[in-house]
Amino acid sequence: MAQQDSQNISKENAEPSEMAEAFEGLRPERLLELFDELSFREKWHRVFCGLRQPPQSGLNKWARLQIKRLAAPVCAVIVPILAVFLLVLFASMSPPATSAIEVQIIEAEPLEELIEPEEMEPPEPVEPPDPIQMDFTPDLTLSQDSSHNLSPDVDFSPEPVSFDAVAMVRSPVVMRGMLGSRTPGARGAALARYGGGHGNATEAAVIRALEWLKDNQLEDGSWQGQSTAASKTGMTGLALLTFLAHGETTASERYGETVRRAIIFLVEKDQRDDGTFRHTESAASRGGVYGHGIASYALAEAYAMTRIPNVKYAMEKAVSIIVHGQRPDGGWDYQFARDGGARDRCTSVSGWMTQALKAAHLAGAGISGLEEAMENAAKGFKLQYPSGLEHFIYASSGNSTRASMTPIGVLCLQLLGHAGSSHARRGLDSISGWEPSWENPSMRDGILEPVYVWYYATQAYFHQGGRLWERWNNMYAPLAVRNQNDDGSWTFSSGRSAAYGPVYHTTLTALSLMVYYRYLPTFQEPDPIAERALDALNDLDIQIDINF
Repeated sequence: MAQQDSQNISKENAEPSEMAEAFEGLRPERLLELFDELSFREKWHRVFCGLRQPPQSGLNKWARLQIKRLAAPVCAVIVPILAVFLLVLFASMSPPATSAIEVQIIEAEPLEELIEPEEMEPPEPVEPPDPIQMDFTPDLTLSQDSSHNLSPDVDFSPEPVSFDAVAMVRSPVVMRGMLGSRTPGARGAALARYGGGHGNATEAAVIRALEWLKDNQLEDGSWQGQSTAASKTGMTGLALLTFLAHGETTASERYGETVRRAIIFLVEKDQRDDGTFRHTESAASRGGVYGHGIASYALAEAYAMTRIPNVKYAMEKAVSIIVHGQRPDGGWDYQFARDGGARDRCTSVSGWMTQALKAAHLAGAGISGLEEAMENAAKGFKLQYPSGLEHFIYASSGNSTRASMTPIGVLCLQLLGHAGSSHARRGLDSISGWEPSWENPSMRDGILEPVYVWYYATQAYFHQGGRLWERWNNMYAPLAVRNQNDDGSWTFSSGRSAAYGPVYHTTLTALSLMVYYRYLPTFQEPDPIAERALDALNDLDIQIDINF
């Protein structure tokens, strides 16, 4: 019987069914013996026949077992041959070793034959410039109350700074955080993202306004308004803010000289040693608070975008006065009165002071108490909007509510990180139905100074975003562009602000039209990883070209 089984299996042309019958009932050890009796050709033939059987059949399992037995000797031969081949291949790819290096010795020529001292001329002596004599005679009267100290102990970054000139930094400064959209490429992206289709028209209007401001800068580097807005300090601060908002610095090709002269005016010609400014508003009762706040704001942004040491020192002196002039309840008043002033907490004054504090914080000012003053300011604005009232109050001394004060309170709460407060939300709700009107501005919502109010309202809507912003932008942007004068300026013929002049109207309107890229919206937080990378870049020691 065993012999018959061997014959059936050894038939080369045996059908798989015949092989299955032959395997039936055989022990495993007998199967291996029968397989060993086959020739090499017969072995592979039977294996192929077995692989064609169902996977769970015994013949299929037997075929797979034989493949493993047959593959072992093949691998034992092929693997060493492949390893030797790879070693030879790698050895052939290695560069040949250099067996020898040829060295040529060249004798050095005597030094006196290369350099002839008699041909070298000594440099011409350079005479230092004559020091500028600065007149520090005050032109305004401040309150004599001891609590109104505007010359606090130095708590800002002390640096040996000469104010005979402002340095012009020509190397690029990395703008980051909320200022990161002011570069040319970022401006275009922001206009496309937030402009709502008005970006091309508003940007063209902004360029015309910058040209008009450039052409109307005074010889001393300042700008001047009219009537009660005649302050050179305030108007120069607004004009400088307008150029900075467009990303223009002292290194800008077209407007660099304009920006440089404006900074020089504020730092050299306008600021006193104690940090106050000479050419503030003419109303002595105000004590120069508006001009001081606007100029401090401009210097803070100027330092953030140029990193000029002179500007940092001037900015810290000015902002330090704002910090020390804050009332205990968080507000500001005329003459920086800390108590018993004309207005107590004045929302209008506090608006400029808060913007200056925020800008100084973004610029990295080294002023003790700066962050505490910002948080205290948020508390002060919340006190200006007690429950039960429809709008923010103008002054706590009279508790008179004004619709025009509401955008100021909302924007400042947004900048101070309190956009989600009930005060900011209620304020936005109360102005959500506003419609700007150029022809009859004083009759809409009781607004006497529309350009001033629209400056704050546009920013407040923008930082809120969403449909509220889209609605306002679709009304205000075409209105402003349509009413620009042919020379690039803006003026009003009605309302109380009609007498303030074109510098006032042009700067505030242009700043409103640059809202798309002037600041990163507060609802869009900067990427913390990117912020840390930019911090590291700004901390590097970079050689810069500074001209004095």
